[in-house]
Amino acid sequence: MLFFLIFLICIGLFLFGMYLMRSGLFSFSGEKLNRWLFRFTNKPIKGMAASIIVTGLLQSSSAVMVITVGLVSAGALTFSQTIGIILGTNIGTTFTAEFMAFPIEQYTFPLLVLGAFIIGLGRGKVRSIGFVLFGIGTIFTAMRGFKWIAEPLSSISMVDKGFNLMNDSLIFALVLGMIFTACIHSSSATIGILMSFLASGTISLEASIAAMLGANIGTCITGWMASIGAKKEAKLTAYAHIWLNIIGVLLFFPFTKLLGEMASGWASSPAVQLAHSSVVFNIVSSLLVLPFAQRFGLLIEKIHGKRA
Repeated sequence: MLFFLIFLICIGLFLFGMYLMRSGLFSFSGEKLNRWLFRFTNKPIKGMAASIIVTGLLQSSSAVMVITVGLVSAGALTFSQTIGIILGTNIGTTFTAEFMAFPIEQYTFPLLVLGAFIIGLGRGKVRSIGFVLFGIGTIFTAMRGFKWIAEPLSSISMVDKGFNLMNDSLIFALVLGMIFTACIHSSSATIGILMSFLASGTISLEASIAAMLGANIGTCITGWMASIGAKKEAKLTAYAHIWLNIIGVLLFFPFTKLLGEMASGWASSPAVQLAHSSVVFNIVSSLLVLPFAQRFGLLIEKIHGKRA
């Protein structure tokens, strides 16, 4: 029971760190990022490029999707303009995975101290930098916690069976990744946990890739919840986000083991291998859909238009 409690505390720390970092980044450049999304959406490729930058800076595809749904609901964007944005969020969110793969754990304490100092003494944008630094320190503190707790957790019979099921059944790993991400509203947290368990040898690379694919579907719940009660085009935006991720996962899932074999040759660190796999999945699946963005939008309107 104690280990489960520590695990939940680590999840809370990770999410809190993401919140602090995102809040700092948003207060530092949020208004400009909103204007970018608004201006560069007349063509899918421009919307995708702007969305990659915005998502990368905010470190959250869910946050960008909530902003996008809000802009559509307010009439500032049309549904067709959001397809490129959605594709860009999927690519931009991979920056977080790559960032978490950097070996900066030894700087965790200095980041926390420096961040707290700037928050206490700084003002305005300077204070925002403090939130970013303290958030980064909190994230890596949580990841160290995940690594420490992985072995004790695996000694519990029920948890060990769960890990074995993930390693033996990629479908189970995918579904678990999807459900867990939907519950905590953060694919980044799911990937961070997977990286820590990978480093401890608890799960295989293939199982973690399958869970990462599931996380890409699970993260859609935030945008869908934001669209509840909104106008028709806002709901279509949420549906498009869901279907784009489902289609991408269906295309990639049969090649999970192949992707794992390829990733093993890209880096020696399992965490970096998983991060690179996330990048490949999101870039390839987004670029495959980009030429058909307008047609895809029409298909979503045809499927969900009457019920939205």
